[in-house]
Amino acid sequence: MERTYVVTGAASGIGAATSQMLKAAGNKVIGVDIHNTDVTADLGTVLGRHQAARDVIKSANGSIDAVIACAGLASSTAKTVSVNYFGVTEFLFALQPTLALSKTPRVAITSSMASLMPNSPELVEAMCVDDEEKAVVIAQGLVNNGIGLEQLIYGSTKRAISRWVRRESIKPKWAGAGITLNAVGPGIVKTPMTADLIATKEAQDAMAKVVPMPLNGFMEPETVASLLVWLTSPENTHTTGQTIYIDGGSDAALRGENIWDLAKQG
Repeated sequence: MERTYVVTGAASGIGAATSQMLKAAGNKVIGVDIHNTDVTADLGTVLGRHQAARDVIKSANGSIDAVIACAGLASSTAKTVSVNYFGVTEFLFALQPTLALSKTPRVAITSSMASLMPNSPELVEAMCVDDEEKAVVIAQGLVNNGIGLEQLIYGSTKRAISRWVRRESIKPKWAGAGITLNAVGPGIVKTPMTADLIATKEAQDAMAKVVPMPLNGFMEPETVASLLVWLTSPENTHTTGQTIYIDGGSDAALRGENIWDLAKQG
């Protein structure tokens, strides 16, 4: 049976691969991106998010079965906060009433292995209390500091979005409406966003030290797309609140076997 999917970041990378996979299976896909897709929008602004939601609902004739949020930035700028966190959460809240009308509503978000890496606790907390103005100021402060702290911005956005998924997934607005809400945490994916990071053998070796992937190394975007498609399928009836690390073993390599004791201590 054809389902209607909304995919952000649909013009390239994981979003494009996911859109293609869904279309090949006979689904209707409404892509959202800043160019070359069905709905053109800048999710880094409040106006852009709400206009995108209105345009999506119109394109879907008021019927949406699933949202897959892949849009994001990897740059170490304050704009990354607005796109990676608020561009996801505010857009999803705007679509939730329409999504809840589906018989099998689903949501999946692209987080990252970076959610487990060093971050700015102050920035993460500002996002987690949904204070965009404060979060942007903190992020810009990290940029202005000039000693490399801006490198914490990306990981902070992904830590915050994974926390948001865990917090929101069990609430009446989501679980109570039958909406599964999950994230995936990829390791290094071969996309335009990571091209410069793995352009040479030296760069690849350096990246592998930071994000070790003992199982099959760096991955194609279709690998992540397959997981996103399952998470948003009718077959997923009970998986919710999770960030599933699809990372070639990176999480296990970095955090070891006993994360439960670590979590208790933390």
